[in-house]
Order: sequence, then C-alpha cells, then structure tokens
Amino acid sequence: MAIYDAPAIRWLPQIAVAQNFGGGGLWQRKAGLGKMVKKDHSKDVVTREYTINLHKRLNDTSFKKRAPKAIKEIKKFAAKHMKTKDVRIDVKLNKAVWAKGIKKVPSKLRIQISRRRNDDEDAQEDMYSYVTYSDDQVTKGKGTAIVEA
Repeated sequence: MAIYDAPAIRWLPQIAVAQNFGGGGLWQRKAGLGKMVKKDHSKDVVTREYTINLHKRLNDTSFKKRAPKAIKEIKKFAAKHMKTKDVRIDVKLNKAVWAKGIKKVPSKLRIQISRRRNDDEDAQEDMYSYVTYSDDQVTKGKGTAIVEA
C-alpha cells in the first residue's frame, strides 16, 4: 500500500483512456484542451428500426391494462433509445397494438423510430421521436438497423 500513492492510481486510468481513444470514432479531442470527449450524436436526424419485446414488458399486467401499458412502454423505449422526451406514436402503430383488443397485445413488434427536428417555435426541445409500425414484421435474426432516408 505504501508503494503506490492514491492520487497516482486515479491519474493512470485517465492517461490510458486518452491514449487508447486517440483515434476517431465516438471520441474526439476538445478544442484547445488535450482532453478526450465523447461526440454528442443526440442532435442528429436519424431513423432506426428496432424489435421491441412487449411480452417481457407486459408481464404481470392485468388484462384490462395491457394495451395502454404497451403504448406507454413503446414511448419509454423510444425516449431511451433516441434520447428525446417528446415521443409521438403513429396511428398505424396504435392500431397494430390495439388490433386484437385490450387483452391480446402482440408479443413482439418491429417498429421504426425517427428522430426529427421540431419546427414548432414554442417547443421546449429541438428534437422529437416519431414511432411508426414497420412494414416488415419478421423479427427472426433482425437486430437494430439504421434506415437510409
């Protein structure tokens, strides 16, 4: 314990991080400083396709609350992945969730989430997420995919 000084141990990982991520990718050097900072991609306009497992999110939910909770869970999922608080659901997606009634919500859904610019002047945030029902509902072997505009 006496060989290593506590401030030196804390300092070494910071140097290693700066050396390891010196290239490009998500990390870049901050202007004027030698520190490495992560790029902020939460302001980019992007569209991604996800498979959301509603079955695990609606487990232990009473029948008469399943479809409303599914909509809330889709909104929560979109807000987490797109880093926006304002999430809007498409009519087609709402109809797909409610298609078999309040009880029998689909166990998995393939959805498309777009992060868009907010044109409204009174808006609190400059970006919002728009969630739509994907045309292709085959979920086997498909992860997250970036959709080209």
